[in-house]
Order: sequence, then structure tokens, then C-alpha cells
Amino acid sequence: MAAPILSFENLGLSQGTHWLFRNLDIFVGERDRLALIGRNGAGKTTLLKLIAAQIEPDEGNRSVRPGARVIMLEQDPDVSGFATLRDFALAGRFAPPAHEVDAIASQLGTDLNREAATASGGERRRAAIARALASEPDLLLLDEPTNHLDIDAIDWLEGWLSRYTGAFIVISHDRAFLTRLTRQTLWLDRGGIRRNEIGFGGFEEWMEAVYAEEARAAEKLDAKLKIEAHWLERGVTARRKRNQGRLAKLWEMRAQRAAMVGPQGVAKIAVASDDNKTKSVITAEHVTKNFGDRTVIKDFSLRIQRGDRIGIVGGNGAGKTTLLKLLTGELAPDSGQVKQAKSLDMIFIDQQRSLMQPDKRVRDVLAEGGDWIDVRGVRKHVHGYLKEFLFDPSLAEARVGTLSGGERSRLLFAREFARESNLLVLDEPTNDLDLETLDLLQEVIADYEGTVLIVSHDRDFLDRTVTVTLGLDGSGTVDVIVGGYADWVAKRQPKNAPRQEKKAAAPPPQKSAATKLSYKDQRDFDLIPQRIEEIEAAIARDEEALADPNLYSRDPKKFDALTKAIEKARAEKDAAEERWLELAEKAEELGA
Repeated sequence: MAAPILSFENLGLSQGTHWLFRNLDIFVGERDRLALIGRNGAGKTTLLKLIAAQIEPDEGNRSVRPGARVIMLEQDPDVSGFATLRDFALAGRFAPPAHEVDAIASQLGTDLNREAATASGGERRRAAIARALASEPDLLLLDEPTNHLDIDAIDWLEGWLSRYTGAFIVISHDRAFLTRLTRQTLWLDRGGIRRNEIGFGGFEEWMEAVYAEEARAAEKLDAKLKIEAHWLERGVTARRKRNQGRLAKLWEMRAQRAAMVGPQGVAKIAVASDDNKTKSVITAEHVTKNFGDRTVIKDFSLRIQRGDRIGIVGGNGAGKTTLLKLLTGELAPDSGQVKQAKSLDMIFIDQQRSLMQPDKRVRDVLAEGGDWIDVRGVRKHVHGYLKEFLFDPSLAEARVGTLSGGERSRLLFAREFARESNLLVLDEPTNDLDLETLDLLQEVIADYEGTVLIVSHDRDFLDRTVTVTLGLDGSGTVDVIVGGYADWVAKRQPKNAPRQEKKAAAPPPQKSAATKLSYKDQRDFDLIPQRIEEIEAAIARDEEALADPNLYSRDPKKFDALTKAIEKARAEKDAAEERWLELAEKAEELGA
């Protein structure tokens, strides 16, 4: 067996008064393709910087094979001090050859003569990719390499990495990217690290097995420890089960939408004005938009119905933002017309997360400093609501400026999704998110009762979320495709070309011979949502009491009773949610 390119023994790094991680053993072989997985705040980027020797550990030994080149592609490349992107790309410890840098930059479609100070995030990222790949690395460390890249650039990078003969470690929220490229997984979790010789495609099954074993072991712990250390894992496990049902529902929604879309991709269904469920919220008729001599959008027509989930995809400059602005009324067409429903109440969440003020507390952002928040008409305690968005309740007093980029995004989602609205617009929502938060975002979108417009380059996210994809290739034509990104790709391929494998979200539900729910099932279906709300309110009340730091020493019996009550209520809530989901799927199968 060949010696590893790099290894760590007993790696440890302290952060303030505690250890971020400790006793980590890591090795990287010659052809390893490692996915580095972990929640926001687990220390993934910090670990990459330790491996790259950009920071020094507090404990442990680092060993690198003599002559090996370890190159890191950072998430936010620092181009300060460089006049142009070319100057930046040709700098660095291993000074890459100019012709290689130019060749890669050309493939990525970026102009290295651009002034560094005014370059966009995507332009900086492409220059950094050109520098890293042209440096002939033996080990390539990639921190969110697909952020700020369009789909064409991501496809090119995937192709390059698939031919690359060295090793790499990659942090990414892009499931499709990870699944196609990785062969091993490093899982950074609660200060420890696990390695498995499977790629990301097998990670979730492995994770569920680990959590199931921990849940069995947790039965031997006292209730307080179970609440503090395991509520999140249980929530993630239950969420994944619910998402399987939501994916089945997505198939049904796509099948229903397919009946409304003609062969040329133009919605042809008439509007039933007396039926709110089929009411149009946005109608575009023969819309054209030009900028100078260039036609960005050409003769585009679509009727967007209430409940549609619309994904907008295409390369940089193809017209995604223009189309989004036309649909939302921010931009007027040169010809044709766009009509929005008068009752439209829009929430817009942009990729800059510009609404988060760093000096405010989390409690201030969510509840204006109070203890309760109104979530679309339902009153919830701020601690309980934070848990729904994967936060530790203790973060209610934290300043926004102390949160990671992913945590700020999650906090923004929590605040905005609490508001009453019927149109949700998301511009690159998956940037800076970890995989658990992406699962949560998919869940929230699936449960959202209004219409959703999503601009994204995350192919897996679109395949799991949208009912209709608007694909732009830069020619002005907009393809209207029922389904997700994979469906758009399949439509674009020549008939004699091999079809890209399409990921099956879930099999279409089988039709039942029955015609309606039984009396008991219908009664449960109608009453369970109210019962879940009652359970959530009870949990919030008990958690508020349990938050008293002196309760255990003052009244241990009450502390024990509250922890047991919370555990019992959570189990009842999980069972109720599973029962309701089963009934919802059955109702959909029966056409109820």
C-alpha cells in the first residue's frame, strides 16, 4: 500500500475555552476522493485550513509526503492587493504556468483581465479555480467549489475532477456534485471524525445507521442528556422520513401540471375563477425583453398557478434574473404583458442575506426581543421555533454577527417563513447551507401553501423541489419543462444521444381500489393537525420552564417530570406526524 499523501495523528484545535475537535486521526491516499460532511459550525473549513497548513493545530502531528503539492481553493478568495484577476491567478506558493491558467479560465468563461477590486464573487471564484487547478496539485482541498458558479461551469469542473489523477477533499452542499465525484466520506460530527469507504451517495444510509445505534445507547443516559445531545439527531431522522412522502407528493404535482402544459411548453389551461386552488397568480403572454441589440427573453408565455414551484436555471448571463424581474413586476417587458394577481403578497429572499443586521440578537430578529412569535397565525415560543430551524435554543441571545453564513441564512428563513404571504421568491437560496439545512428548506417549501419562484444552480435541490423548470440557454428562448433540472437536461439532449440518468425522487403512488378515506381515517386526517399544534404548545411551555438554569438544583423532581413530559410529547408528535403523512398520501391516491 502506497504511503498517504498526508496524515494527521491526534489532531486537536481549541476554540476559546473548549475544543473544536480533538484526537482526530486523518489520512489521505493517492487517489482518494473525499467528501467532508458536517453541520454548519462543526469546523469543516477550519479542518481544511489545518490540512493546508494555513493554521497550526494545538495538538497533533501533521505529516506530508516530500514534494507533495497541497492546494486549497477557498470559499471566498482574497484578491485584495492584486490589480487584476490574472495577477491573482498567477500568484501563489506554486506559481502556476500562465498558459495553463489561461486555458482553464477560457474553459470557465472568465476574463482574467478584469480588475480584481470590482470582480464579482463568481469571477473571483473562477480565477481561484484556474489558479488551483493549474498548480498541478497532488491534493486539492475544495471549500464549496460550486458556490457562485453557473450550471455550465459546474459541469466543466465535474468533468475536470473526474479526470484528475490526484486526491481531493471537498466540502459542498451540492448533492449531485458530491454523489458523482466522491468515493470516500469524512464525517465531522460533535468534535469527532468518522471515515467510511463510501462516497456521498451512501452517506445518508450510513448516518441513519449511526444515529440509530446512538439512539439505542442513549436509552442508558439520563433524560437531560438525551434532550441536550440528541434532539437534533431525532429531528433529522424524522424529517428524512417525512421528506420521502413529500417527494411522492411532488411526483403527483408534476403529473397534474403536465396536463396543463402544451407540447411547446406554453400553459394552455383555462382559469376557473371560482376555484382558488387553480387561480393564476402570474400570467405572461408573448413577453420579449431586449438589452441593446440582444434579445434576452423572446416570445415567452406561461400561466403560473397557485401552488406552483417554478425553478429558473441557465448559465451566467442567460437571463435568469431578467426573467425573475419580469415575472415579479420589477421590470417591464418591451412587448407582451405580465399580469400579477392583485392579492399577491411576496416575500423575496436574496443571496446577499442583506436583511441580517450583525448587532441584533437572534431573539430580536425573530420576535422583536420577546418570547413568542406568530408563525402564519400560530403562536410559538421562540425557543421551540428555533429548534424547528435546527438551532440550539440557547442561541436566542446570540448576536447575528457571531453566526456563520449558513446560520444567518437559516435565521433569515425562519423569520421570513413566519410571515403571511402567497408568493415566495428565492434567489440562490442554497449558498452557504449545510445538508441538514437544505433538507429543512425543502421541507418548508413543500409545506408552503403559496407559489414559489426559485433561481438556483443546485441541480439536486431543483429535482427535489420544483414542479416546473424554466430553462434559459442564452438565445432568448425559455424552455418550459414539467419537472426539475434533470428533465430539462433530458429535453435538451439530441434524440440519438445517450440520456443522462435521471434520479427518481420517488415512485408515483399506486392507485387504490377504494374511493375515499374510511370514517376513522378521515376523522384522524382532519383532527391531527390541531393535535400537533396543541402538543407543540405544550412542549414550548415545558421547555420554557426547563430553561430556568436553577431549576435542577431547586426542584429536581420537577426537572425530572418536565424532561419526561417533553420526551413523551415529542414521541406523540412524531407518531402524529407519521400518521397524518400516511393519511395525506392515501387521500392523494384516492383523489380526496
